[in-house]
Amino acid sequence: MARVSRRDFLTTSAGALVAVGAPRIGHAQTAVKVGTAVLGDYALAGPFIVAERKGFFKIEGLEAEFVPFRGGPNLVKAVIAGEILLGAAGATDILVFREAGMPLKMVATQTEGNHFTLNVAPDVQSVADLKGKAIGVTSVGATTWVFARLVAKQQGWDPDRDVKIVGLGGLDAQLAALTRKEIHAYVWGDGGAVTQLAGKSKVLMRLDAVTPQWISQIQYVSEDGIKKNADHIRKVQKAIFSAARFMKDQPSEAAKIVAAKIGWNPEAVLAAHKISSPLFSLDGQVSMQALGSMQEVLLEQGVIKKKLPLEEHVAREFFPVRL
Repeated sequence: MARVSRRDFLTTSAGALVAVGAPRIGHAQTAVKVGTAVLGDYALAGPFIVAERKGFFKIEGLEAEFVPFRGGPNLVKAVIAGEILLGAAGATDILVFREAGMPLKMVATQTEGNHFTLNVAPDVQSVADLKGKAIGVTSVGATTWVFARLVAKQQGWDPDRDVKIVGLGGLDAQLAALTRKEIHAYVWGDGGAVTQLAGKSKVLMRLDAVTPQWISQIQYVSEDGIKKNADHIRKVQKAIFSAARFMKDQPSEAAKIVAAKIGWNPEAVLAAHKISSPLFSLDGQVSMQALGSMQEVLLEQGVIKKKLPLEEHVAREFFPVRL
C-alpha cells in the first residue's frame, strides 16, 4: 500500500471538508479567534483566509473565526485582552510593543525577508528620480518610515534633507497624494500589485534590496495565552502553515479564495503572490540574527530606545512548526 504524506493528506482532507461543509472529526470543535493587523496584505492575511476556507482549522479540531483589524495597535490590544488567541502583524511590532511593556511573545515567522515594496508614480523610472521629492509612508516612526529612510541612505542621500518623507496614513491617502503629485512614491506591502494593475502606480522594487537581514511578518500571542492555551496555539499554527503550503502549491486556486475575501481580483492576488510567495515561511522558524538586525535598525532610527535581550521576545517552544 502506498504511503500518503501528511501534506497530501491535509490537501485532500481539506477539500473534502469544504465539499461536505462539516468536519470529518469525531470530537467537538474548539472555538478560537485569530486575527491579522490588516486585511489588504496577501502574505499576511492570505494564510488565515485559506486556512478558514479550506478547512485546515477544522482538521486541527478548531472552529476558528478570522478577524482582520485596522492596524497593529488594535490587534495587540485584542491579543492581550484574550479576545484574539494568535495575531499576525509586521515583525517590528514585537520589538516596539515589548519595549512598551506589552506581555507578548513571538511564536513564528510568517513571512521571511522583507516583502514591502517601493511604489512609484508611473513616470518614475528609478530610485534616483526621487531625490528632492516626497515619499509617502503610513506615519512618522512606523516601519514604512524606517524603510523610506533606508532607501534614501542606500542612495547616499541625507533622509532628512534630500527627500521628504511624509506620514499620510492608509493606501487611499497615498494614492490621492500620488495623483496630485504631492508625493512621487510610497512604501507599502504586496498590495502595491493591485494599484500597479490599475495603472495608478508601479512596484519599483521589493525592499529586501535595502534592508539588512529582516523578518517581514510574524505571529505572536500573549504570555497569558501561552500559559492557558499552548496546545490551541500549536493547532492554529499548524493550520496556518498548512494553508501557506497550499498557497505555494496551488496559487491559482488560493488566489480565487483570497480575492473573494479581500476584494482584489484574482489577477492582482497572483501579482502579489509573485512578490511575496518566495518569502513565505513554511515552518515558522525564527532567525535570531535577523531579529537582532531589526532591533539595531530600530534603535538607530529612534523607533525604540532600549536594547532588550532578544530571547525575551520569542517563545522558542512554538517553532519550528511541524506539519
